[in-house]
Amino acid sequence: MPRVQTGPVIGLIVQFVLLAGLAGTVGLSSAGWLTGIAYGAVTCIALTRGLRRAGTGDLGPADRVTLSRGILVGAVAALTVDSFGRQAPVEVMVIFTAVALVLDGVDGYVARRTGTASALGARFDMEVDAFLLLVLSVYLMPLTGGWVLTIGAMRYAFVVAIWVLPWMRGTLPPRYWRKVVAAVQGVVLVFAMADVSPRPLMAVVVAASLALLVESFGRDVVWLWRERPVRTGHPRVTGHLPPRPPSAPPVASRQARWAAHLPI
Repeated sequence: MPRVQTGPVIGLIVQFVLLAGLAGTVGLSSAGWLTGIAYGAVTCIALTRGLRRAGTGDLGPADRVTLSRGILVGAVAALTVDSFGRQAPVEVMVIFTAVALVLDGVDGYVARRTGTASALGARFDMEVDAFLLLVLSVYLMPLTGGWVLTIGAMRYAFVVAIWVLPWMRGTLPPRYWRKVVAAVQGVVLVFAMADVSPRPLMAVVVAASLALLVESFGRDVVWLWRERPVRTGHPRVTGHLPPRPPSAPPVASRQARWAAHLPI
């Protein structure tokens, strides 16, 4: 019988408790409840499957920090859906988002200090980051226009492109600028959510943030195109990369390579 992974289950319980707290204080509609519970359940299932595939007993210290951040993101997602039917509790959403952004730097530090960095942890961190940007973009649509959704959808469009275009499945080299750009997106979007500056100025700042994101993704796409496999009359040549071995890599290696495919 498969072992029950307690970490993801506890995360789902805490997600429910946080949603109940919001419902009892600022209020939460049925749509908000449904969004928060669905997000928590998907996170629990995905984490449980990831832990089993990685052969890991349970979440590590850094993963617990990321899970805490993910729970806050679930609450922001619930309040975002709620905001389409009534006035949103902006102060609460800004606080939750700001704490989630701070924890984004904490989980990496904890992973390095405790020697518990893993492919699963990197992927989990990446998914939470991407979903937070998507949620913030959805919230800002009525304030700035539908174009802001491009920020939240960019990473998911990149994933779809990986599925469709084989040449985009190469492993990207590490680049610190990606992390800087990803951090800028979060800071700019939470600033825009606070709605404390004139909206024309806010739109300009968000547009500049989007331009940085397009540049970062575009640079990665260009790199992948230049390093794409070249078909000749001889066995496949893959630029500077050696040919893949015929056997499938271990699960952990597949997770590491998948995470390396993605820019943020």
